[in-house]
Amino acid sequence: QVQLVESGGGLVQPGGSLRLSCAASGFTFSRYAMSWARQAPGKGLEWVSAIYSDGSDTYYADSVQGRFTISRDNAKNTLYLQMNSLKPEDTALYYCAKPKVRDRISTIVHEYDYWGQGTQVTVSS
Repeated sequence: QVQLVESGGGLVQPGGSLRLSCAASGFTFSRYAMSWARQAPGKGLEWVSAIYSDGSDTYYADSVQGRFTISRDNAKNTLYLQMNSLKPEDTALYYCAKPKVRDRISTIVHEYDYWGQGTQVTVSS
C-alpha cells in the first residue's frame, strides 16, 4: 500500500532553516510528480510546492518563493523541502502528497489521493 512518511520538522527561530523529508513507498515514486502542502492552526490546507517526476521543473507558492527549495532523490524514493529564512507565518503541519494522475502538478487538494501524516514546523523565538 502507498505510504508517505514525513520527517524533519521541529522548533526553529525566525530566520532559521529546516529540511523536511518524505519517504515514499508502495508506488513507483519516480513516475509521479509530488507536492508539499501545509496547514496552519485554524486555517485551511495551503499548497506550498511541487516537483515533476524527473525533477526537471519545480513550482512554489508566492509565500515561499525564494526561501524554500523542493527536490527529490528517485533512487531513495524520497522527497525533500529545504526551508530557509523561516518566518513565524510558516508555522504549520507540513504534508507531502501524491497526485492521482502521474506527473500532474496541481494546487487543488482533491487531485491528490495520498497524504502523509504530517510533520510539525514551529517558527518562534
